[in-house]
Amino acid sequence: MHYEPRIDVDAITALDMHVHVEKDGHGCLSLSDDLMDASAAYFRSSDNRTPTVADLAERYRAKQMAAVVFTVDAGTATGHPPLSSVEIAEQCAEHADVLIPFGSVDPHRGADAIAQARTLVEDHGVRGFKFHPSLQAFSPDDQAFYPLWEALEGLGVPALFHTGQNGIGAGLPGGRGIKLRYSQPLLLDDVAADFPGLTVILAHPSVPWQAEAISMATHKANVFIDLSGWSPKYFPAELVRAAGGMLKRKVLFGSDYPLIAPERWISDFEGLGLKPEVLPGILKENAIGLLGLR
Repeated sequence: MHYEPRIDVDAITALDMHVHVEKDGHGCLSLSDDLMDASAAYFRSSDNRTPTVADLAERYRAKQMAAVVFTVDAGTATGHPPLSSVEIAEQCAEHADVLIPFGSVDPHRGADAIAQARTLVEDHGVRGFKFHPSLQAFSPDDQAFYPLWEALEGLGVPALFHTGQNGIGAGLPGGRGIKLRYSQPLLLDDVAADFPGLTVILAHPSVPWQAEAISMATHKANVFIDLSGWSPKYFPAELVRAAGGMLKRKVLFGSDYPLIAPERWISDFEGLGLKPEVLPGILKENAIGLLGLR
């Protein structure tokens, strides 16, 4: 089944750019039990920690929102079998009024990852890709991965990268071996410079490297920031200033659900005191334009 969006962009109140599918229809989870438990403790979310595609569709439809949904294929680094991006795309096709599928491939799989990415876009209609350099244990600026970025640029789909602090592995000995340095935003500056036709989205407030992300999004037309993973009331002040000013067309609403509820995020964001006229762009219009939904 090939996904085609059927979202009424005028009817939705927000478009959440960062939502995780945590369980498939067979009961398999996206993370091992220890990483799942550690992330739940870190974020202290009271919502369903392991939503399926159907769960997400029901939740976002009820709130008159749309959502970009995905998993992360970190099979090489973690040894944990990933959820199927094909199944996620097929299930999103059944809920195309509210969900937008992004795929995920394991960069360590080289040519196989490139072939998988092509299949996901051309045969299944995925609209972008999610990467987590720390969880997937790779440095995005390593030229060994450049053929993958070249392929995504050619396919015309954006790449969303985790940046900054990691909730996954938090509190475990050695952070379960997950290395924060792979999620430094500046590692993606080379990627954005060398592939100017590739839209690069830096996920989350990039603490402790927030200034790098702001600089990149200011400097490069193809770099955006999604604001997921933190309650806005804890955003660094420099990020709040940029979101309400020079980057008001370059930042995107994202919750990181199920770790943060989208309603809580929006409520806290509205309390930041930004000018009312910038809110529609951040909550949905910037993402609508980036994803070509209008």
